[in-house]
Amino acid sequence: MKMKEQVILVSSWTSIENRFHCLFQANSINTQLLITAAEKMVSEEPVLCPVKSRKKLINFHINILQINIHRVHFKIRSATISSFLKGVIMKKTIRAATAQFNHKPGDKEYNLRVIEVMCRKAASEGVRIIAFPEMCVTGYWHVRKLDYGQVEALSENALTGETARKLKALSLELNMIIGAGIIEKGEDGKLYNSYIVTQPDRETRFHRKLHCFISEHMASGEEYTIIETSLGVKIGVLICWDNNLIENGRCTALLGADILMAPHQTGGCVSRSLRVLGKIDLRLWEERESDPEALRREFQSVKGAGWLKRWLPARAHDNGMFVLFSNGVGRDDDEVRTGNAMIIDCFGEVLAESKEICDDLIISDLDTGLLSHATGRNWIKGRRPELYGEITKERSGRMDVRTLKAIE
Repeated sequence: MKMKEQVILVSSWTSIENRFHCLFQANSINTQLLITAAEKMVSEEPVLCPVKSRKKLINFHINILQINIHRVHFKIRSATISSFLKGVIMKKTIRAATAQFNHKPGDKEYNLRVIEVMCRKAASEGVRIIAFPEMCVTGYWHVRKLDYGQVEALSENALTGETARKLKALSLELNMIIGAGIIEKGEDGKLYNSYIVTQPDRETRFHRKLHCFISEHMASGEEYTIIETSLGVKIGVLICWDNNLIENGRCTALLGADILMAPHQTGGCVSRSLRVLGKIDLRLWEERESDPEALRREFQSVKGAGWLKRWLPARAHDNGMFVLFSNGVGRDDDEVRTGNAMIIDCFGEVLAESKEICDDLIISDLDTGLLSHATGRNWIKGRRPELYGEITKERSGRMDVRTLKAIE
């Protein structure tokens, strides 16, 4: 009997195993039945399909695997299905980047120029998603000293302002999703610590920090943000202290986030808490060229990376999300930010991190095929929401975040 080849495209492990188990319940199956079933599958989900009859499907951002299927009856025992499937799994990856840079307070032109340079560098490396720090366009820590008029002068509309326009133009030119922090002047007249996310093929979105404390003239946001993309993933955003509260990470995950942008301005902070954070001597920053290792040790200590790694990977692991941690680096008014830019996978493993004491860009490939197998996602399936009413009850001792930060 003449053999005939059929090319099959496999994009991920997701749902393939379950469907193949159903197909191979019988002792034997012929090729035409497999092809028919595969075509039905792809109409519901782009998992498996004959490519010869659908040549345009090569446009999927995944690898192509050729498997010879003979037009004869064949038998695959149920016990061997998993090993068979593991041999045909191909990764679907998205290249992501996150940045740390030393912004100039109040100098939006300079800060936007740095963002553009880093975006172009990332684009040359094939990056599709890039995250910049909290309020990196305006500068951060100095804002606490400004009066209302001065803060307002730094603000802009999150959808039509200068930053939104420039980032959108870069997204279109570089085919990249870009996130960066600003001070927003809302339609309601209030000022917000906000984070803009632009895309080449979708509308611009923004997130308002849920726990804003930098200025008495700025308000906190009231909702979570989930952003649809054409890359097959959803992006959530939590700004700095938003990430400290575990409820925010869990809610963002439950709303469907696959990747969390986590822009910060942290590390080197004054803290009354034991064994975490702590101020870094400004002299070490000023003398970084003559003694870089002294500053690097501080950045990697509990004042920076040592503290972050106690809890940030848990947000990724427990919620089954990739985390793009971006941060300021260097002097920020009377404090020194520690950088520590990190990309963490959905199992809580640090894929890439910066140990530089200057502006830096880190890049890693996110294997989105891992999402459906993430430990946190499996745990979430076992939740019992009827038990969690206590979480939403008001408790004595609750403080406004600005008051809390003042004594933290």
